[in-house]
Amino acid sequence: MFVDLIPALHGGASPSDRSPAVTVDGRSLDRAGLASAAGAVASRITGMPSVAVDATASLETVVAVVGALMAGVPVVPVPPDAGPMERAHIFGDSGPPAILGPPGAGPEGEPERIAVDVAERATPAASTDRLPADRVAMILYTSGTTGLPKGVILSASGIAADLDLLAEAWAWTAQDVLVHGLPLFHVHGLVLGVLGALRVGSTLVHTGRPTPDAYARAATDHGGSLYFGVPTVWSRVAADQSAAGALRGARLLVSGSAGLPVPVFETLGQLAGQSPVERYGMTETLITVSGRAAEARRAGWVGRPLSGVRTRLVDEGGAPVPPDGESVGELEVLTPTAMVGYLNRPEATAALRTDDGWIRTGDAACVDRDGWHRIVGRQSTDLIKSGGFRIGAGEVEQALLAHPGVSEAAVIGVADSDLGQAVVGFVVASGVTGEELCRFVARTLSVHKRPRRVELVDQLPRNAMGKVQKKLLMPGSA
Repeated sequence: MFVDLIPALHGGASPSDRSPAVTVDGRSLDRAGLASAAGAVASRITGMPSVAVDATASLETVVAVVGALMAGVPVVPVPPDAGPMERAHIFGDSGPPAILGPPGAGPEGEPERIAVDVAERATPAASTDRLPADRVAMILYTSGTTGLPKGVILSASGIAADLDLLAEAWAWTAQDVLVHGLPLFHVHGLVLGVLGALRVGSTLVHTGRPTPDAYARAATDHGGSLYFGVPTVWSRVAADQSAAGALRGARLLVSGSAGLPVPVFETLGQLAGQSPVERYGMTETLITVSGRAAEARRAGWVGRPLSGVRTRLVDEGGAPVPPDGESVGELEVLTPTAMVGYLNRPEATAALRTDDGWIRTGDAACVDRDGWHRIVGRQSTDLIKSGGFRIGAGEVEQALLAHPGVSEAAVIGVADSDLGQAVVGFVVASGVTGEELCRFVARTLSVHKRPRRVELVDQLPRNAMGKVQKKLLMPGSA
C-alpha cells in the first residue's frame, strides 16, 4: 500500500502555473519551481537512512523537507535555536549522515552540511514520491517533562490521514490561502502548516515571524483565508485592533498548541468577526480533536474527535470517568494518526500505550455529553488534588484571565501539609493585587478552587511554541 503525501507535486507540476505555491518571509516558489528545487535535493540524498534539516523559517526548509519526502528519506527537523547539547543528542540519536540547510558552514563535529539552493532545478534520478504507507516520513523531537527530547517516529500514512481529517473538519480546500508564521520544526508549523497546505493544494504564506502586522499584511497582500496561530500570537493580534480588524475577510482562524484564554477568544470574535476554532493533539498522535468550521465555537473547549478517532477518560486506577462536562480524568485516544513509536525507546513506547492499544496522552480533560472536550492541563502539573478535590489548573487560569487587569496566568499545585496540594497562581497583571484576585476567583468558581495565593510576576516562562513551562514555577526551580 502506498500513500502520496503531496499529490499536487507528484510527478512535477504544470510549468504554465506560475502563481506562488509557497511564500516564506517574502520569497516565493511556484509549484513547478518547488517540485524541481525539491527534486534537486532528492537527487543528492536518495538512499540515505535519514537526513536532518536545519529548520529555520525559510524557503530552504520547505524545499529541503519536500525533497527528502520525494526521496523517501526520513526527515529530522532540528530547531535552529537548539543548544549544542540538544543538537548533539538529536544527531547522535537519529544518526543522519547529512544536514540540509542554507549555504554556509555548520558547527564543527556535526554531520556533513548539504546546502539547499532554491534556484536549483532538477528531476530526481530515483524518486519515490508515493511512499509505502508504513514508511517513516519524519522523526520529530519532542521535549518531555524529564530527560532529553524523544524522537517521535511518524509514518507517511499517519500524516496523510491526519491532514485529510483536518481538511474535512476545517473545510480546507485548494482555494484557501493559508497564513502562519509558526516555527518549522513542530507539528503545528511544519506538518500542518507546510505539508497540510501542499497536500490540500492551497497557497501557503509563511510570514517569517507571527506578528500582528505580518498577519494583517497577509490579509491585504495575499488574501489570506485560513490562519494558524498559538495563543501568544492570537493574544497579540487581539491587542492590536487594526490587525485584528484586517482579518475580518478570513474564512477561518485556528488556534492550538495550548489553551486559548477566554478573553482573547471573545475579543477576536468582536474585532475579527469570528473567534478561532481550537484543536487538540500531541506530537505522538498528531491532531485528534477539533472544532469544525461549520459549527459554533465554544470558549475553553477544543471540539470533538475527528472522524475515525475515539477518546475516553479514565481515573488513576483506569476506571471510566463519566462524560458529564465536569468530571476530570486522563484523556486516552485511539487513532489512525498515531506515531510508530519513539526512536530507540522501546520501553517509553510501550509505556505510552494501554494494554488494549489506546494512547495515554498524560493530559487531564473533561468531556460533555455532546462529545466536546475541554483540556484542563497535564496530569503531572495541571491536575491539582487539594483537600480531596480534583481541580483542573486550566479552569482556574481562565477565571483569573477573566479579570480585566490580568494578561497572563498560570496555576500550579504546591505541596501543602493540610490540603495535600494548595492552588497557587502566577499572573502578569496591573492595577490589582494577588489578594484581590483570590477573592475575584472565589466569586466565579467553587471556593475549593480558589488560589490560596496569587503571585504577580513580570512574565511567565514559555517555550518556543508559547506553552508555559510550569516546572520552572515550582518551588526550588531555578
